[in-house]
Amino acid sequence: MRRILSEARSDNGTARYGDSVADGELCERAWLQAVANADRVAFERLYLRYHPRLTRFLGRMTVRRDLIDETVNETLWAVWNSAARFRGDSKVGTWIFGIAYRCLMKVIRDEPPLAEHVEPAAENSSLDEAAFGQNESEQRELRDWVQHGLSLLPHEQQMTMELAYYLGQSCEEIAGIMNCAVGTVKARMFHARLRLRNTLPNLGGDFSTATRSVQT
Repeated sequence: MRRILSEARSDNGTARYGDSVADGELCERAWLQAVANADRVAFERLYLRYHPRLTRFLGRMTVRRDLIDETVNETLWAVWNSAARFRGDSKVGTWIFGIAYRCLMKVIRDEPPLAEHVEPAAENSSLDEAAFGQNESEQRELRDWVQHGLSLLPHEQQMTMELAYYLGQSCEEIAGIMNCAVGTVKARMFHARLRLRNTLPNLGGDFSTATRSVQT
């Protein structure tokens, strides 16, 4: 992986992927197509864009930094090796997150203790908005309370809620990431909300406040 990135930085073709076109799905598809042709510069662009996103994504499911780094590298190595197999029937990001999800699930199946859940950071959290109008201490308490409730859900339901409310993925994108039907995603969200409705009051706090953001 380091060798590929090092060679990309020394490639004189960097200008072909300037920042002026560095945004948008079309650009990512162009990069991925170039990666399929072993273009290291395009791969570096994808690497720099998705490394932090994947780190945050995996960090919601495990506290093991070494596991996160290993899974991110495994995911991006798979992107390098399988870019030619991208069919274009989903977003590039959905495809990449799907690879990361499968890599993580393999580790969880093989070594369950490594999948210890981690308390989320305050940034990029849609559920944090449930605490609007409250002071910082109350927001933190509500966030911890909701996260505790999520951690008690079955894994598939927990991941579905994490993808939807913390990472902003649509039902269609979640279905692509988790390799299941859209109807399955909606069913998991329904049952997750039902479980939260029954669980959160027993953990203390105001359930009605937390559920403002967990609505369709």
